[in-house]
Amino acid sequence: MPIHLRAEQGDYADAVLLPGDPLRAKYIADTYLDDVKQVNSERGLLGFTGTWEGKPVSVQGTGMGCPGATIVFEELIQLGCTKLMRVGTCGGLQSHHALGDLIVALTAVPADQTAMHLVGGEPHCPTASWELIHGAVHAAKEIGQPMHVGPIVSSDLFYNPNEGQYERWSQRGVLAVEMEAAALFTVTAIGGIGKTGGVHGGCLLTVSDIIVEGVFTRITDEELRAAVDRMTRVALATVTHD
Repeated sequence: MPIHLRAEQGDYADAVLLPGDPLRAKYIADTYLDDVKQVNSERGLLGFTGTWEGKPVSVQGTGMGCPGATIVFEELIQLGCTKLMRVGTCGGLQSHHALGDLIVALTAVPADQTAMHLVGGEPHCPTASWELIHGAVHAAKEIGQPMHVGPIVSSDLFYNPNEGQYERWSQRGVLAVEMEAAALFTVTAIGGIGKTGGVHGGCLLTVSDIIVEGVFTRITDEELRAAVDRMTRVALATVTHD
């Protein structure tokens, strides 16, 4: 039994959705899954397993930031999970973004040391699993959900004192900033410390803020709930697709 996810083999499904907020994990489980059971509450990292359209799916909160989230990713792999899909929020960095837009992350600039520690400090480009990217794009198209597909950045700072940083990322074509995907892509690519093969990592993000040209705009709670619902439907269709 892992230290932080106090669960046994079989308690989690093969496919897991990973919101940062544990209460959002509970919301997703209560709203979308049938036959739900709670499988973890250790340290407030709420985890649930149920079914969606008859297929087993788990939802596990990760908390904020790569260091803590990496513990969750690693222990899920230890418990036999092979499809790990982050479903989170982000700050949009492009002027054509709108609040509530969906972003499918291809790669994540590791502006956080966790991913770099995992590869011994060598140059590294954390990249999502093509299987999950491809599936997410098709799932979004099927429900008519517009999306942006491309690179994001995983930062170890939410309140960033470097006012020019967001503009530089934007100019380089980075779509959004968040805090966990670079570690997820790296852990799943190497299969965790056990080097488990066949593990896939993906990331879908809802634009909850827009940080462009020195202006910060925040989504309303009602708009965020609707956007998260759309993202969740895309994520569930992706991870349960055979």
